[in-house]
Amino acid sequence: MATKAQSRFTALKAFSITFVVLWLLIASFPFLWTLWGSFKVQSDFFSRADWTNALYGVFTRQETGGAFTTRGYYGAWVQEEFWRAVLNTVIVVFFTVIISLTFGTLGGYALARSGFRYAFWILMLALVFRAMPHITLVSGYLLPFFEWNVWGILPTTIIVLVAINQPFTLWMLHSFFKNIPKDMDESAMVDGCTRFQAFRHVIIPVMWPGVITTGLFSFLLAYNDFAVTAMLLSSENQTMIPAVVSFLGTTQEAGNVMYAVAAVVSATAPLFVLVMFFQRQIVSGLTAGAVKG
Repeated sequence: MATKAQSRFTALKAFSITFVVLWLLIASFPFLWTLWGSFKVQSDFFSRADWTNALYGVFTRQETGGAFTTRGYYGAWVQEEFWRAVLNTVIVVFFTVIISLTFGTLGGYALARSGFRYAFWILMLALVFRAMPHITLVSGYLLPFFEWNVWGILPTTIIVLVAINQPFTLWMLHSFFKNIPKDMDESAMVDGCTRFQAFRHVIIPVMWPGVITTGLFSFLLAYNDFAVTAMLLSSENQTMIPAVVSFLGTTQEAGNVMYAVAAVVSATAPLFVLVMFFQRQIVSGLTAGAVKG
């Protein structure tokens, strides 16, 4: 016969499982619904007369002969050349992460090991810079970029994204470096290493988990950015997120919503896989790296 404590534990466990399952359904429903709708025609997925058309594909059958169609993906990837936006995104994200980590690692190590008071104020200044809206920072550079004829190209956007991400990487890596005892690099220097050799051969191998975590967050910041990429890139150099918005059209030009739906799924799927694969590093970064100053 179950005791009162066991019954209470069982009820709490059942409530927790029900809550988690319900939360997962609610959280995943928008993506699953978009994924399902990306294989339908617009008159089904956005049917205002009967929402069940999106389930059964009534108009999809009439227009294509089947319940599912890849017309949206073909139109986005082939006709509108969405692959160019994917390639531009890969270039922007890769160089943003590499440059941010290079400067962030060196800067975070220097600030963590510095005994001077200015290190604290540099971190405070970085925090203020990070808290400012991106649109405020970008708008100030637009006129010089036009005058120097560097607007609309990928390198300019990469530099701006690095500048925006740098305070974040500084804070993250500074926190990780603070957790590494100074005795490690001092012992290496006693054994004959220079400061940089101690940093490279002793500290960096210990810091890899922190570097990977910071790189993942830098990747997500650059990958999902819309304000900077939409303002600084020309139409032929657009990354994925502004390209998705361009499929919706403007007040002067009609767009194709199903191209945008297919592009959204294409842009979200790699993120889902990445987060699931590196979930442990992301959680450790949220709980360890960002809270210690």
